[in-house]
Amino acid sequence: MGVTGTRDRAGREPGPGTRQRTAAATPDSKPSGGGFRQRHSATTAAAPQVEAATAYDREAVVALWRTCDLTRPWNDPDRDFLQAVSGATSAVLVVRDGEGVTGSVMVGFDGHRGWVYYVAVHPKARRAGLGRALMAAAEEWLISREAPKIQLMVREGNEAATGFYEALGLKRQPVVTFGRFLGRVV
Repeated sequence: MGVTGTRDRAGREPGPGTRQRTAAATPDSKPSGGGFRQRHSATTAAAPQVEAATAYDREAVVALWRTCDLTRPWNDPDRDFLQAVSGATSAVLVVRDGEGVTGSVMVGFDGHRGWVYYVAVHPKARRAGLGRALMAAAEEWLISREAPKIQLMVREGNEAATGFYEALGLKRQPVVTFGRFLGRVV
């Protein structure tokens, strides 16, 4: 079953053979960038509410990334966050509980592929479907921008993350990643 009111860019309703989804992205205050709120049908009312972060969420999201050991000295997480929430082709999506941000994912589309970074769920909130909901929201964000593929990188030796992504149906890719730092290294 699809989501009522979901239309493609030409304004057409999904028809037979169209990929069915249980949630859809809806625009909010951030045009063309990352603004959306995950909408769930009545049958998924208990599903986590995923929404676009704003600049006001920076401290809470960066603290979550640090708690989840996702930051590295050579990356400035505050800068990463602010660039993503202010970019036209990126967003940070979050899940909140009564105490604040409990999960996040950074998502972006470079015009060729969709990329996911900083997938984080607070250790006390794990095993409740938040990671799965965040990844589903990231995929919806990318689908709404017509990204043909989602990709992410996992640090070598992080078997828990590898298992999580494989359980979601992502496959190891036959590529090697190359890189080097540009400019001054921290």
